Amino acid sequence: MRVLKLPPILIGVLALLLLFAPASNAESPYQSSSDFAKYAQKLRESALLKMEPTVQVQTSGRSSSLSMFGSRYPWRENIVTTVFWIGEGTTARNPTHNRSSSWDPDWVGKYGGVDHPDRRNGFVPVSFVPGQNPFYCALPYNDVTRGTTKPEASFVIPWFKKAFEKVGHSVCKGRWIAIRYKSRVCYAQWEDCGPFRTDHWQYVFGNERPKSNINGGAGLDVSPAVRDYLGMNKSQDVCDWKFVDFNEIPHGPWAKYGENNDFVLNARGGTARVASGKR
Repeated sequence: MRVLKLPPILIGVLALLLLFAPASNAESPYQSSSDFAKYAQKLRESALLKMEPTVQVQTSGRSSSLSMFGSRYPWRENIVTTVFWIGEGTTARNPTHNRSSSWDPDWVGKYGGVDHPDRRNGFVPVSFVPGQNPFYCALPYNDVTRGTTKPEASFVIPWFKKAFEKVGHSVCKGRWIAIRYKSRVCYAQWEDCGPFRTDHWQYVFGNERPKSNINGGAGLDVSPAVRDYLGMNKSQDVCDWKFVDFNEIPHGPWAKYGENNDFVLNARGGTARVASGKR
């Protein structure tokens, strides 16, 4: 198969133009072709400024993440894993506070308080019932920036087409992953970006290893609840992880709490939602 190599910026712009161009037989959010042209120009200028990483485009059609990266949702093995928590302040090894997340400016408020790692009542904080799932994690990629969707997102995120709602709305937030430590497996929702980076899609969705950093090349942050369920060391250990579809996840303590939790929402509404679909 012959591969056509296009300039990286052009690939990102073409991807967004194809995704958001108004169809001739469908209702368009743009009042005229000139409105759409102005919007497309803004996307192009944004891409030129940010120089976001992109992927190759095959001449036989858009390549999917599954064909690019092999089998569906493989395990990322032997990943240095650190513990973080909602409401955590800045330290030498945590230069960004966790009162807000990459996707939620009021993360502490919606959770109900600080998820202190040493003041626990089982898998939840000792002093309040969490308003969101206490089983959460962070990975070093964000699919949105400055109010818009990153150019490479539609190519590298396997569930992008199914989950996409609108420009600037993350399709990664709330996604479930499996985390394996020795003989135990835990399930958590992706609720923040890090450690340290928000642009490493080649690791999160591809075959690269995490980049070097001051936490020993950590490539996954997990909550105190995940740490305690798995029996990890207090602040850092080595785990495996992979993405999972919602219908693969067994019931467990990760299914009990949270307005963002698919298990809770399904039980309340009596309808089956899947984490790979629209949220």
